[in-house]
Amino acid sequence: MRIALAGNPNSGKTTLFNALTGSIEHVGNWPGVTVARKEGYVKKQLNTNQNIRIVDLPGTYSMSPFTSEERITKDYVQSEQPDVIINIIDASNLSRSLFFTTQLLSLGVPVVIALNKWDLIAKKAIDIDLVHLSKDLNCPIIEVSALRQKGLKTLLDTCIERKGTIQKPVFTERTDANLNKEEWLIEENERSSFVAQLVKHVEKRSIDSHQMNFNDQIDRIVAHPFFGIPIFVVILYGVFSISQATLGPFLADYFVGWIDLFYAIVADLMGNQVSPFLQALVLDGVIGGVGAIVGFLPLIMVLFFMLALLEDSGYMARVALIMDPYLKKVGLSGRSIIPMVISTGCAIPGIMSTRTIRDERQRRTTAMLTSFMPCGAKLPVIALFAGVFFQDAAWVGTLMYFMGILIIFFGAIVIRKINGDTSKASYFIMELPEYRIPSLKRAFIAMISQGKQFVIKAVTIILLSNILVQIMQTFSWNLQLVEEGAEASSILASIATPIALILVPLGFGVWQLAAAAITGFIAKENVVGTLAVVFGITNFIDVEALEVVSGTGEISSIMGITTIAALAYLVFNLFTPPCFAAIGAMNAELDSKKWLLGAIGFQLGMGYTLAYFIYQIGTLITTGQFGHGLFLGFLIVSFYIGSIVYLIKRNDQSQMTLQGA
Repeated sequence: MRIALAGNPNSGKTTLFNALTGSIEHVGNWPGVTVARKEGYVKKQLNTNQNIRIVDLPGTYSMSPFTSEERITKDYVQSEQPDVIINIIDASNLSRSLFFTTQLLSLGVPVVIALNKWDLIAKKAIDIDLVHLSKDLNCPIIEVSALRQKGLKTLLDTCIERKGTIQKPVFTERTDANLNKEEWLIEENERSSFVAQLVKHVEKRSIDSHQMNFNDQIDRIVAHPFFGIPIFVVILYGVFSISQATLGPFLADYFVGWIDLFYAIVADLMGNQVSPFLQALVLDGVIGGVGAIVGFLPLIMVLFFMLALLEDSGYMARVALIMDPYLKKVGLSGRSIIPMVISTGCAIPGIMSTRTIRDERQRRTTAMLTSFMPCGAKLPVIALFAGVFFQDAAWVGTLMYFMGILIIFFGAIVIRKINGDTSKASYFIMELPEYRIPSLKRAFIAMISQGKQFVIKAVTIILLSNILVQIMQTFSWNLQLVEEGAEASSILASIATPIALILVPLGFGVWQLAAAAITGFIAKENVVGTLAVVFGITNFIDVEALEVVSGTGEISSIMGITTIAALAYLVFNLFTPPCFAAIGAMNAELDSKKWLLGAIGFQLGMGYTLAYFIYQIGTLITTGQFGHGLFLGFLIVSFYIGSIVYLIKRNDQSQMTLQGA
């Protein structure tokens, strides 16, 4: 038996899916988080008689196919004909939800209404006449609380009973596919009037909705057009302080102790009977390389936990609201903030979620730029350099996030000028969730889910990359073992050295750092793992402080770069193109090789240019003179900036030609 879940964004649909199936899916407070259907089977505790498959469709306000989530929902229901549709309705907002309900009731598929958030009705002083509402809609209505997992068994039993029944529509609509715009608007207005009369008939509210409530009072401060942004800065700074400077490193101390113990046990088992190459491969390449990344897992998981709490509290939706007017000024849609927020976890789903943006140019621009937001894979790199060179300063991580936002704004302006502003005025409609005390359980589940993905990547892609790096560093091109101290003759060094020459103007023109940057294009976590392998560092985190390394001296001395160069290196790795998987997602969403190559070129040039100015200007301020490679870097940066200026002028000339014609 197949049951489809359909409902408005923020109605609790994905929460209900998780409650029914036991799956751990991302639960968001904005439209567009679910950009494709998810499937799962009902938990055995709820139904032991038969297998019931649940299909979680994207949240949508209408069946009119204007956005991708609307198309997915309509196409699935019409083409695959589920046995029953569960329509999730927010009990506190009938007027918003029932418009979509009347459309579902016209599809001929049995519908069961799950009146969600029923436990909040009494608090809001709302009275709903379920008997009359069920009669008026010709379908059963079950009170549920997806959050507290109440009413689920009754809901499923009702769905089983409804299977095979005939659903009668409640609103007479034309089936003519050739409705013109005026006729369509008339029909939709009639539907809205029908819903309004229905709500008036079955719902009574004791509280005037026009009065300012608790949520409104908070929003006057945190969602203020001016004060909202500095408040967001303070909150984000606090999150990084906890994850990167206090609780995160405290937990990492204990975690790293186990990694060191495992390293020592394996080293003792090997003894002197194993070849030096195999010892180096296992201890340095596998345990050392992967362990160096996994050592930052506690810091990352604390950050994910804190962000999950913010999201569950309802605050992150306000961030989208705050940023909307600013995004519109640079030619983006208010919906563009959604991929950016999602990309803080992983750029791949962030890029994929751009398909909810209707305007093609805005969609492509967002897909091209959203990976500038530091994702979870970049957090180990931020944590490493913040700990080694900046004494765990929380401002480093905060600065990287806001640099990402500023780069996106700048990039949007550039792309707008290169391609011309052909987009129409966009409107961003979003249901703001109520503020609530965040659930520690849900935040913990989200943290475990994110951490699981991080570990899986560490023991697969990163493990293979570190093994390859170790082998390439151990052998020369004639397959001879490289002697200690002569690593510059290795395969890895010979490949990375030409790249290192180009990076001299950025302050880190050594082959080891160049090799780490190259492997970072496979997966950004590889930057940390490769640095551990090429510099022979078994662990970046020590019980006493992040800057001390297993008794061999400070990491900064081992790397041989200044603090300014370290900041430039961090910026370069964060704001050049993302991992290969994210580039693949970008290719799918852009659907244009021209746009894809332009995106990669823009990202490469952006990362290089920022790192160049940071190193050269920073070195001038701290030492009184410019850094090495000033002229070479100037030529490269000038070519990048000149290319952008040329493309903008070419577009201006094309526009003038069109106007003249």
